[in-house]
Amino acid sequence: MDNLNSGSQELNGKISEWMQWDKNEATLEEIRKLVNDSEWEKLKLLLLTRLSFGTAGLRGAMRAGFNGMNELVVLQTAQGLLKYVQKCYPNVEDQKRGVVFGYDGRYQSKRFAEISASIFLHADIPVYLYGKTVATPMVPFAVLEKKCLAGVMVTASHNPKNDNGYKVYWTNSAQIISPHDKGIQESILQNLIPWPTSWNVDKLDSPLLSDPYDEMVQLYFEKLSRVIPKSLVNDCNAKSKVQFVYTAMHGVGWPFVEQGFATAGLKPPLAVKEQRDPDPEFPTVQFPNPEEGKSSLVLSIKLANETNCNVILANDPDADRLACAEKNPQTGEWKVFTGNELGALLGWWSIFCYRRDHPKANLNDCYLLASTVSSKMLAAVAKIEGLHFIETLTGFKWMGNKSVELIEKGKTVLFAFEEAIGFMFSPTVLDKDGVSAACYLATMTCYIRQEENKSLTEKLEDLYRTYGFHYTITSYFLCYDPEVIVKIFERIRNFTGENTYPTAVVDGKYEVKHVRDLTTGFDTSQSDGKAIFPVSRSSQMITFTFKNGTVVTLRTSGTEPKIKYYAEMCAEPNQSDWSGLKKTLSEMVEGIVLELLQPAKYNLIPKPE
Repeated sequence: MDNLNSGSQELNGKISEWMQWDKNEATLEEIRKLVNDSEWEKLKLLLLTRLSFGTAGLRGAMRAGFNGMNELVVLQTAQGLLKYVQKCYPNVEDQKRGVVFGYDGRYQSKRFAEISASIFLHADIPVYLYGKTVATPMVPFAVLEKKCLAGVMVTASHNPKNDNGYKVYWTNSAQIISPHDKGIQESILQNLIPWPTSWNVDKLDSPLLSDPYDEMVQLYFEKLSRVIPKSLVNDCNAKSKVQFVYTAMHGVGWPFVEQGFATAGLKPPLAVKEQRDPDPEFPTVQFPNPEEGKSSLVLSIKLANETNCNVILANDPDADRLACAEKNPQTGEWKVFTGNELGALLGWWSIFCYRRDHPKANLNDCYLLASTVSSKMLAAVAKIEGLHFIETLTGFKWMGNKSVELIEKGKTVLFAFEEAIGFMFSPTVLDKDGVSAACYLATMTCYIRQEENKSLTEKLEDLYRTYGFHYTITSYFLCYDPEVIVKIFERIRNFTGENTYPTAVVDGKYEVKHVRDLTTGFDTSQSDGKAIFPVSRSSQMITFTFKNGTVVTLRTSGTEPKIKYYAEMCAEPNQSDWSGLKKTLSEMVEGIVLELLQPAKYNLIPKPE
């Protein structure tokens, strides 16, 4: 490899670094073959850029190169994380608090966790390494309960099978935000050369290493049992005949949901056997993501129809998200609830449960949270019920950290959610948790069936009548060219001239009231024209508030090649023409897509049906 002739001194240097540093024969051979075949463009893609910390730490395709998820990149990341932890906690006594590592059932997840654990053990920092696959919430839970300095979950959540990721939690048990994300990234770049001990995983028999699985799982369900009202467990769940079908989507959720149902006194769920246990091939689903709707629930619907069940619960592969579908007994049609619909139901239920356990409690110090692209329904609920609602930036890292702030001030966080089927019942886990959400949703289903003789769909309609109809349309386009994405958003920012945004859509029919651009920090709703939320120039996000009350956000995903759009019609309780409101929103969304995103012009790929 001494006579590299790629034509690029920079690429030659990166190839040499890889050949020198990588000790994994498979990825080493992958790069070696590309060099031998003079595949310089591919090598540039793999080696000249590297995965950087984003929305969920690291996430990317498992492949060779600094721009992939592989043993060398994970090793470098762990070295950087270790040095950053030592910098933040230089006292040896503090360092004894240790770190926790967990992993899902994907290819290489366990190996990535073991390499990382070994690096911390070589530095004499205690490590709690789960001995088997766990649901993602078990990592932040252990950070909180063990008072660890940090935690890492090796998972790519619901991404395709070839991806993996490295999700980092800080000392407060919430996902990392600034300045820690930037600090860790800088520390990684300062510690790229593998240390002499880093490839050596013989430390995995160290007395500083322990498996927290049994202790943490037992404690997790003990705490869960304390927050589901005993009267509901004994008088409702134990007597209910409601049967649920459950799918783990080839992930890690089944043993946790099974135990959760037992803890809540619920009838054991019927598991979709083909998807019950971890399988890194995800053989029965094209996308292992229940958020995709009916296309991901084919086997669940089949089992539910065969067993006469009319509610399906589904976790994503790392069990931090929850989906739900319900069968209409009259038509036989299945309705897959959106994240916003489930957020409305579960948000209301969190208040109901809190009041049931604290009948004399004042809700003045209670809070509901949602991300800015999620439904504003909980804002309407909070206003009428007399508690607080807080909106945060997109992602549970913001809601988790905001919850920490509130709890430290003596406030009670009842519930937080994001439209991407993520739900948090605080303070057991300060992150989205599909296991506890499944237990809460199942309990609510049993209660409204028994006490009100209503389905989830009927209960949701009740909530709309009380708090106002909220209707959302969310979807996305795939776009694999970052330059095209920038072109689309720059055109929106310079619509009729420099620094001008659209003033209306659908040929001027629906007028814009305010524009907020969190890429540039521009916000016309503020007197100084500056956005209150933090600005991120590395991602695209523009929100339009229309004069008719509709709110539409266009943004890029932090983990996938997607342009997402979120539109919501927020009605008052006295507005009863729901079909008319739906029609208006559909017309607006169609206009926004055609006029602003221009999918035909830019060859955008619609969300698969």
